[in-house]
Amino acid sequence: MGVKLATAVVETPIGALRLAVSEAGVARIGLPRSSGPGFAGWLRSSFADAERVPWLPLLDKLSQELIEYFGGRRREFEVPLDLRGTEFQLSVWREIAAIPYGETISYLELARRLGDEKCIRAAARANGANPISILIPCHRVIGSDGSLVGYGGGLDMKEFLLRLEGVLPKAPPQPRLPLVWD
Repeated sequence: MGVKLATAVVETPIGALRLAVSEAGVARIGLPRSSGPGFAGWLRSSFADAERVPWLPLLDKLSQELIEYFGGRRREFEVPLDLRGTEFQLSVWREIAAIPYGETISYLELARRLGDEKCIRAAARANGANPISILIPCHRVIGSDGSLVGYGGGLDMKEFLLRLEGVLPKAPPQPRLPLVWD
């Protein structure tokens, strides 16, 4: 077995995030309502031979950094990452990780940064396959016209994260309607 893997759940304003860490770094952050093979399916395929352990110290550090991020007290993450993907996916994820807090780029700009505008669809697919949402901020990639498109946790979650980072204005308070009892 060689690789040790621990999982946990942390509650956040967007729901329960499922975390997976190895001794090398953060391996996965599963979003609530995320599309794809699911957290368990991804772990089975990416860490099939890993030894499951109940806890690794990195879980505490990751949980703390996520709490700070959602509380508006953290803009950059310091935890190491244990990324698993193709060379192309890894190059896309590195570009996405370089997008600063509070900024966005388009999918077309992402493809340009990778050196080939024609790879826009492949870059979008790699963005969608990002196993470490939030830390690798795929929510910061938007449509060329500024529209919010494509997010595994849903567009409402993408909008929430961009509002949290100040990219979008804070949502106006919702009017409180009086309760009507029949």
